[in-house]
Amino acid sequence: MFPIVLLLMAVADGPPAQAPIEEAGLRQLAAVRRVFVDRLTGGETAAQMRDILISAMDGSKLFILTENQERADAILRGAAEDLVFTEQHQSSDNLNAHVNAGTGRTSTRSNSASGPYGGVSVGEGESDHSTERRHEALAAVRLVNKDGDVIWSTTQESLGAKFRGASADVADKITAKLKEDFDRARKLPR
Repeated sequence: MFPIVLLLMAVADGPPAQAPIEEAGLRQLAAVRRVFVDRLTGGETAAQMRDILISAMDGSKLFILTENQERADAILRGAAEDLVFTEQHQSSDNLNAHVNAGTGRTSTRSNSASGPYGGVSVGEGESDHSTERRHEALAAVRLVNKDGDVIWSTTQESLGAKFRGASADVADKITAKLKEDFDRARKLPR
């Protein structure tokens, strides 16, 4: 009975308050007006991902994007990779059965005897080989304030969307998550 009373008391209090650290990060996020997008680690494709991410963020109109790091309220840092690879699949199924029967033969000068002989064989085989070209993008980014504290972060991945590539899809997912969290930050009580 006691656990039920505690459960009812918890439900009556309403939803749990946001953790103080999360709320502090959201408050800092709400104060950001100007963002510098730093180079992403991860090779040549990371540079392309950075440009796509800048374009997606600029389209959201959440922040002023700057190429001058000193003027920024926060810096977007992280790593990204865009891979194109071929996946190979191979399978093989077989089923075989063999049955043999026979009889012996005896022969003498006056008498010869022989018996029947038989055999059964069943076989089946199937082999399949296919290759599939795949495109996959992944990015882990964080928004860092001037003191070097991480105020927001996300990791997004994509195998591509119906009408856009994997990198563009990842950039859109990052921007959507940032917009969602920025809207949550604006709704916090002052």
